[in-house]
Amino acid sequence: MADTLEENWYTNENATFGDRLVAAREACQLTPKALAKRMGVAAKTVEKWENDLSEPRANKLQMLSGILNVSIPWLLTGEGQDIEVMPEGSTDIMNLLTEVRSLRFEMVSAAERLAILEKRLKQVAQA
Repeated sequence: MADTLEENWYTNENATFGDRLVAAREACQLTPKALAKRMGVAAKTVEKWENDLSEPRANKLQMLSGILNVSIPWLLTGEGQDIEVMPEGSTDIMNLLTEVRSLRFEMVSAAERLAILEKRLKQVAQA
C-alpha cells in the first residue's frame, strides 16, 4: 500500500499551479533561468512561482501561457489546453514558436502603452 502511495502521489487532480508550470516549462525544454529571461523576471521569481510561494500577475500569466503554449485556465486550474508534446528533434521549431509568441505579447503590450500615451497627449493638448 505504501508503495502505491509513493508511486501515485502526483495526479492531475492534485497538481498545483507550480506543478503545472514546471511540467509545461520542461515540456518546452526550458530551464527556470531561460524562462525567467524570456519573461523579463528574476530566476528567483520563477522559482517562487514553481514552488507555489507566489503567483504571477495577470500580464505575466498571459505571457507564460504564450511562451509555454498552454491555456491560462490550464495553468490556473488544470482544465483547458494543456501541454503539447513536440516530436523528437523539434526543439528549434518550439524555440521559434516561443519567440514569436513572446514578441506578439510584447507588441500587444506596446500598443496598449501607446494608446495610453496618445490619450494623455490629447488631454494635455486640450488643456
